Amino acid sequence: MATNFYFQQGSKSEQQLYESIVIESIKMYGQDVYYLPRDLVNVDDIFRDDPTSSFNSKHKIEMYLENTDGFDGEGDLFTKFGVEIRDQAVFTVSRTRWSSTVKQFDTEVTAVRPLEGDLIFIPFAKKFFQIMRVEHESPFYQLKNVPVYRLFTELFEYTGEDIDTGLTIMDNVEKAGYEVVLTLQDSAKTGFIVGNDVRQLFTDSNGTNITLTGEITEYADSTNIIKVTHVGATDGKFHMFTVGDITSLDSTGIEGNRFTRRVTAVNEELAQITAQNTAFDTVTTDFLDFTEDNPFGDPGDV
Repeated sequence: MATNFYFQQGSKSEQQLYESIVIESIKMYGQDVYYLPRDLVNVDDIFRDDPTSSFNSKHKIEMYLENTDGFDGEGDLFTKFGVEIRDQAVFTVSRTRWSSTVKQFDTEVTAVRPLEGDLIFIPFAKKFFQIMRVEHESPFYQLKNVPVYRLFTELFEYTGEDIDTGLTIMDNVEKAGYEVVLTLQDSAKTGFIVGNDVRQLFTDSNGTNITLTGEITEYADSTNIIKVTHVGATDGKFHMFTVGDITSLDSTGIEGNRFTRRVTAVNEELAQITAQNTAFDTVTTDFLDFTEDNPFGDPGDV
């Protein structure tokens, strides 16, 4: 026998009411976060991954953080490679709010739902979480619809991605990695803009012309210092900026000929926010004894 005709579960009005209650609940008990869609730059056809992906837009949206007693996951682990932080979190976001806040106003978002690889930034924790799995059927069709997405995330590990959202607190994550410090001969206050690229042309030992580019993360016209990250060369190999001329590029990659300056010194810098290379090098200098003395005594020592 068919279901009772007079009790129809999942009518349009009931679904809309249910969804409105869910949205109101998230707005009351949720958190304001930033959703960062992932932009694919150079997809690997074999592994279907893009290690050079970028995040160029942000969308403020409310989400409900399901964790109550702290972040899930294994927490802080001491491994043979150092300390690893493996925090996890589960977010709930309204389907309607995600579509109207993210998809509708971002022309580069072509997916119909949040995608694995996208980022969520939590302002109060100052942490990025990467979406690892999206559950789009929970709760399971209680009124013949599913009003929310559940996003299972892990703490994001920065590996050189380009993050240019326009919000300093998020964009500064690029400074936690490898940077090249360029000292200029004269003032850099004309033409060098944070977020734009600089270019240097040189010829290698084989006579091949190579173009080296990098993104400006910081500059100070008072000290003639420019810090550059995301350094790359046209031959795909590692090269370092050298003493010589560099040219600024605008946001479209076009040269500004009047913004050519000469580099007088080049230094590498690894931010100590996350790295402890210098500290480990200092501590371990006298940690191991490489002398050839016999720990059990020499035959002549009587």
